[in-house]
Amino acid sequence: SKFLNDKWMIKNGFLNDVQEHKPWWWNIKVQKLNLSAPLILLPEVSCQKAIEILQEKGYDQAPVVAESGVILGMVTLSNTLTSVLAGNAQFSDPVTKVIYDQFSKIGLEDSLGKLSCILENDHFAIVVHEQMQFNGNGSSFMKQMVFGVVTAMDLLTFVSRNDKK
Repeated sequence: SKFLNDKWMIKNGFLNDVQEHKPWWWNIKVQKLNLSAPLILLPEVSCQKAIEILQEKGYDQAPVVAESGVILGMVTLSNTLTSVLAGNAQFSDPVTKVIYDQFSKIGLEDSLGKLSCILENDHFAIVVHEQMQFNGNGSSFMKQMVFGVVTAMDLLTFVSRNDKK
């Protein structure tokens, strides 16, 4: 389809902001949310262990990141439990069997306005930070580090605590 909407354009970085009457928080950077460090699971963690870890630590979801640093997706407590109970996955299966591999990423320097557009369609966004790394031979590459996971509740809490009426 050749139809593009403004929110899709903002979410995918083709437009900055198109909202004429932006709320006071629209241009504030994501880093101001003061997100706590995320719980990260490696791909070999079993569904059983993932459920235990998420429940014990009080998290609803966690990014699944390979040892190389590649973000494979998100695992959620509800999706893991549902998949196991429906018989689509076993407790012993690796968590990669139940991950969401469709997810949005946002940078620390991106605006809360862009985050707001993402959260209209997605339940969460993975906050990433680009970092240059060098190999032993001197060649470099950009690596994305997971900095946090942000939900609509995080944005709402920030806005309500800092509301400039």
